[in-house]
Amino acid sequence: MATYPLRDKVVFLTGAGRGLGAQTARILTQRGARVVLADIDAAAAQRVAGTLPEGSALHLACDVTDLESVNIAVRQALGVYSRIDTVIANAGILGRTGTLRSLSTTDVSAVVDVNINGVINTLSATLDSVIANRGQVVVLSSVFAYLNGAGSIPYAMSKAAVEQIGRGLGVELAAHGASAMVAYFSLIDTDMIRDGVDNDPRAAALLHTLPKSFSTKISAHEAATALVNGIERRRRSVTVPAKWGRVAALRGIAGPIGDVAITRRTPFVRALLDLDQGPS
Repeated sequence: MATYPLRDKVVFLTGAGRGLGAQTARILTQRGARVVLADIDAAAAQRVAGTLPEGSALHLACDVTDLESVNIAVRQALGVYSRIDTVIANAGILGRTGTLRSLSTTDVSAVVDVNINGVINTLSATLDSVIANRGQVVVLSSVFAYLNGAGSIPYAMSKAAVEQIGRGLGVELAAHGASAMVAYFSLIDTDMIRDGVDNDPRAAALLHTLPKSFSTKISAHEAATALVNGIERRRRSVTVPAKWGRVAALRGIAGPIGDVAITRRTPFVRALLDLDQGPS
């Protein structure tokens, strides 16, 4: 497909009140787009809007786990801008670190509800407008969609599901002249990672048993720039850091080998056994 100039495009962005969402909104407006900042924390979305050029952003309360809430936000956005060209399903949570045995079904359901059902709800409410405008869908997967998710299975599982949503939509939307992009990032230096990993001693201990490349963070600005560049180029996918793209390409071979290797990594296994005991 041809490139996709962002000037005067309307982008519906969930999870826009902080972190990657807020940084993505800034870069989008710098390139001429108008953004709908949708977030469960309406005050946070409003604060982000206040940092953007006047007239370039609309801030709305939106709970992605509630389809009616998303539908209301989309109707409000259409009432102001009359169109949605691109949707970025960015809202997501990390969830509690723990083995599947130690996690409650409530822990797992919370991650699934935001990271999978939230994406489905967002797309359900916006796809008609995206198709009408031959626009784009962007979903946020993760390198953990294809790395071993031991210690954080619900998160990894949810991101693998999001990958399949994006890949499938890429085929389904092509007939309409629209497109879909899947973004794969490693750990991003945001509040979500600082709170859920850095400030959780057992999550940090688990991560530190792995090679340093697993714990190296990228900045929100780097991730957001890659995301927006990918939209402008109508990419099918973006991966940051790029080295993980090579791992993805070899996942059919590297995945099983990595599973065996990580099982034999004694410090990692010990950390898992500690997590297996439940909350400290």
